[in-house]
Amino acid sequence: MNTPSQTTRHAVWRMHAGIAIFWVAVLGLLYLGMERYLQPSAAVVTSSGSLQIERHRDGHFYVDGSINGQPVRFMVDTGATYIAVTDALAERAGLHGGEAVQFATANGTRMGRLVRAERITAGPLAVDNLTVGTGYTGKSEQDALLGQNFLRQFDVLMRGDALELRAR
Repeated sequence: MNTPSQTTRHAVWRMHAGIAIFWVAVLGLLYLGMERYLQPSAAVVTSSGSLQIERHRDGHFYVDGSINGQPVRFMVDTGATYIAVTDALAERAGLHGGEAVQFATANGTRMGRLVRAERITAGPLAVDNLTVGTGYTGKSEQDALLGQNFLRQFDVLMRGDALELRAR
């Protein structure tokens, strides 16, 4: 039989465990909410067929796309000469061979390769047979830079916090 002090200790332990579970659940929900809130806005295709990309809170423009059918999250980089991808994405997209090169980046020099991609898409916009640089280091394997060799195929307009890509 439990003594009154043992019963009290069990009740206090259950209360503390309940409070801990409650706060873990609250913090988990807050984390999930912030993850969703911090995601970049989806790009929008306007009625004229152009692609409008809203500026993210970090000051950059992001758009979902693909390289040879492999999904990618592009960050628009007007200072990048080429589209740049991670080595893992290059492998999945079948970007093999190519020419070994040394890239001069904002983060210093880095080795990579220049290869040809069959098809690059950003939203509904597509360009075939573009050069892609490998060796980019993104936050995830799906991160890539959308460089000038893609952007110069379109009219690029920036108004306030929106970047628009229009077919010529």
